[in-house]
Amino acid sequence: MAGNLTRDEARERARLLQVRSYAVALDLTEGEERFESVTTVRFSAAQPGAETFIDLAGAHVRSVTLNGVELDVSAYDEENGRFPLTGLAADNELVVDADCAYMHTGEGLHRFVDPVDRKVYLHTQFETADAHRMYACFDQPDLKATFELTVLAPADWQVVSNAAPDEIIELEEHRGRHGTLQAAKRWHFPPTPVMSTYITALVAGPYHKVTDEHDGIPLGIYCRSSLAEHLDPENIFEVTKQGFDFFHRVFGVRYPFGKYDQLFVPEFNAGAMENAGCVTFLEDYVFRSRVTDAMVERRAETILHEMAHMWFGDLVTMRWWDDLWLNESFATYMSVLCQAEATRWGQTAWTTFANVEKSWAYRQDQLPSTHPIAADIPDMQAVAVNFDGITYAKGASVLKQLVAYVGLDNFLAGVRDYFNEHAWGNTTLADLLTALERTSGRDLTSWSKEWLETAWVNTLRPDFETDAEGRFTRFDVLQEAPADYPTLRSHRVAIGLYSMDGGVLRRTKRVELDVVGARTSVAELAGVAQPDLVLLNDDDLTYAKIRLDERSLRTLVEGGITAFADSLPRALCWSAAWDMTRDAEMATRDYVKLVIAGAPSIADISVVQAVLRQARLAVQQYADPAWRETGLATMAAALRDLIGSATPGSDHQLAYVNAFAAVASSPDDLAYVRAILDGESVPEGLTVDADLRWTLLHALVSGGVLGEAEIEAELARDATATGERSAAMCRSAIPTAEGKAAAWDTIVEGKLSGALFRSTLLGFADPRHVDLLEPYAEKYFAEVGQIWKNWTPDMAQNFVVGCYPALLIAPGTIERTDAYIRAEDPPHALRRLLLEGADGVRRALKAREKDAAAS
Repeated sequence: MAGNLTRDEARERARLLQVRSYAVALDLTEGEERFESVTTVRFSAAQPGAETFIDLAGAHVRSVTLNGVELDVSAYDEENGRFPLTGLAADNELVVDADCAYMHTGEGLHRFVDPVDRKVYLHTQFETADAHRMYACFDQPDLKATFELTVLAPADWQVVSNAAPDEIIELEEHRGRHGTLQAAKRWHFPPTPVMSTYITALVAGPYHKVTDEHDGIPLGIYCRSSLAEHLDPENIFEVTKQGFDFFHRVFGVRYPFGKYDQLFVPEFNAGAMENAGCVTFLEDYVFRSRVTDAMVERRAETILHEMAHMWFGDLVTMRWWDDLWLNESFATYMSVLCQAEATRWGQTAWTTFANVEKSWAYRQDQLPSTHPIAADIPDMQAVAVNFDGITYAKGASVLKQLVAYVGLDNFLAGVRDYFNEHAWGNTTLADLLTALERTSGRDLTSWSKEWLETAWVNTLRPDFETDAEGRFTRFDVLQEAPADYPTLRSHRVAIGLYSMDGGVLRRTKRVELDVVGARTSVAELAGVAQPDLVLLNDDDLTYAKIRLDERSLRTLVEGGITAFADSLPRALCWSAAWDMTRDAEMATRDYVKLVIAGAPSIADISVVQAVLRQARLAVQQYADPAWRETGLATMAAALRDLIGSATPGSDHQLAYVNAFAAVASSPDDLAYVRAILDGESVPEGLTVDADLRWTLLHALVSGGVLGEAEIEAELARDATATGERSAAMCRSAIPTAEGKAAAWDTIVEGKLSGALFRSTLLGFADPRHVDLLEPYAEKYFAEVGQIWKNWTPDMAQNFVVGCYPALLIAPGTIERTDAYIRAEDPPHALRRLLLEGADGVRRALKAREKDAAAS
């Protein structure tokens, strides 16, 4: 990949340079392909006469002037996105005049044309190192500077950046460098506080804007004009204000960036991005159709996650990407803590975390590419694939464990000291641990080694004996670790004993203790009657997979999963059952039976959707192929019953309909999907709106019932950006050899925007079409190397993961992957993704063996 900055290069550049300021002037009126970018950088050099380089990607460079001397522009290394600088003075002024390229992949300055009204919208995405696609800069997190921005834009546009504008000048006629004549405005943004390049931002276009104010902070919410009718600013502002009040209270430092704008931008390639004072979000968070409260809860978590970054990440920033987890894990933990203590999701926030975030972490941590939370990041390729379940969810889980270890008050006191000591600077893990040791009085050296510097997840099992009266004579907790990752950690856990009482599974005893080593005796349980269910890690205090003893598992399968009085222990049992299924310790058909029995009793809509999604994945990939169709039919029949019994218009009803569409495969089930789509048999209270229509249509196209004509008719009905993405997914899901060939050609051509590309990948890799995907395994390995080399990082990674033959669950897929790696010796980041794909196939093969044995 071009411009793959290494850690060693960054360290040397940071040793040599101190960057003071950037002044960036942009002209966005010059055309559809490129824009004018003039950057003035002021910086000092520790060694006069030394040399370095400045980053600038994909540009046409017109002139470069260093300290008044014009440099030869032919020195620009376009392939690697670098311009060499030699003969540095002690103090330097560099001016780079270039035309930069608009992007359509979600990286750099992304340009989008709304199909509804043909209006143009721009937004930036610079993490990890794409700021130099918009302006020349030293693009690494520890070379902070101030940023002053001047933007020339069409007169009807809003322009938003990290600071509020201090001057907006109307130009009745503006003739650009290339002769374009139009009405325009010049926006000037004063210098920001010092910040890293990757959190600078620009959003521009005829955005719809809603404003408010809270605690002296100006607030703004933006979305495309054609989405304005769907925006719900009241809920967004409510969560935002709750977040500010909570973080001001617990951090003890006021929000440091003046105004706070939140912008929902088209074709965003992530969930959100914490640009200082100018946070960008995935546009899907503007709900144009009915969604369940799980999505509203997820949006709230995302809002709070990005807000936490204003302190942890933006005010105080990691020195290098080894400590990316410090940003992401901290923001994840704090967002859930805020939800639990300051929002209406107080009763469910940690339940959702246990069932969604930790499930992601457990899956990621068992891949061959697992890595310590504090990862080794030698270059930018490595960090590009490290935005994963370990960096976010495992790190947040371990922080939760740390809070249980040092106490929440001590943890927050340490965080306040950390902010006060390192404000506006760059830090490493040692700086945070020093602050926490100071406030907690605990030595965290061994904790850090156990939890942050080692990989994999431990498994905890109950091991006990009972007497003739059913009382424990011995109770131990066994801790396991694989030979490749042998670390046995110190866990703070609670053990909950649950017994049936009037049809309700209630906790009758709780023991909290430290589990250390391979076996820990729990003397306090000696003489206690064996309950219906033993739950290790009750209250979800530690990060570990838990196993259920035979009686406890039987209690769940025979109806106990529906009987819990509280949501968190139920979620932990769901998590344990899913882990056992993925690890081939529980047959897929038994897991499906558990889901069918338990789903009607789950009040938490996020848990409902998670277990239904997991059950579908299990049937499609982990079930014995001979039972697969039976499994799908069993799920479909149960979901039809649930649709019929659900409260009309409820979140559960919508979740059941969506889940049913995903598993419908028989002619009768597909006929029911079509009856809903056509309005002939719509469940009472269900609104068949635009997004649900696409969900139903996709099921029918994938099932071979409808085709191109119906896709085009639906697109004419919903001629929006979302409609275009949905149509692309449906086209690539047409179950014919010709349809898959057309989708493949579109994919490898590489000309789609990032959003359309991702949608096309989703339709192509359809688990209903395994036979049709057979020819593309060989084609994948023929293409993947050159795509990785020549495409932008985000697009290349999407191809590698999205087109990997993960659904061809056979030893040959693993063998083909291993052969490619041996023959081609691919870059470490690509090798990692390929090994992850092969591991998924290997796990599915083991799960299928377990399920076949259960038949």
